[in-house]
Amino acid sequence: MKAVHVAFVLLIALLVFGHEGFAQPQPPAGPPPQIEGFVPVDSLPPAEQLPAARLLIIAYAFVWVAIFFYVWSLWKRLGKVEGELHQLAKRTGANAR
Repeated sequence: MKAVHVAFVLLIALLVFGHEGFAQPQPPAGPPPQIEGFVPVDSLPPAEQLPAARLLIIAYAFVWVAIFFYVWSLWKRLGKVEGELHQLAKRTGANAR
């Protein structure tokens, strides 16, 4: 039965990945075509350029703040659970005596 499953997976893989539609087409020979309206970023005025470094720093800061908030909330919830377990251990220890 296991050999049938392996054969089925191989058949599906051949059908999916053996298809020519998934192959990368080769670039045409010769110089690359010129794109109409292309302007290098260096020639743009400063008002039209994106401040990539500032946006990147803001994104990283946001992610780090979110991670710290998540870890802090886990820490607080874990403290509550530990307190409840400690109280439960006290109650069950007192009832057992």
